[in-house]
Amino acid sequence: MPHPDAGPAAPAPLDVPRTPTGDPGVDAALERLGDADHLATEGHVAVYEDVHRGLRDALTALDARPGSPAPAPPYRHRS
Repeated sequence: MPHPDAGPAAPAPLDVPRTPTGDPGVDAALERLGDADHLATEGHVAVYEDVHRGLRDALTALDARPGSPAPAPPYRHRS
C-alpha cells in the first residue's frame, strides 16, 4: 500500500512502437506521440491535438499536390 503522503505516481512511458511510414510529416507527428509518455495525463490532450493537426495537414497536402486526381463524384443510384 502506498504511503498517503507519496502523492501521484510519476508518468510511465507506454512505449507503444511506432513504425515509420516513409512520409516525413506523418512520421514526425507519430514521433510527437512519444511526448505524451513524459507528461501527466492532463498534458496528453495538447499532444494529441497537435498530432491530429499534423496528420490533418499531411492529408491536406496530399490533396494539394499538382497532378493529384480529382476526387470521384459520389455514386448516385437512379431508378
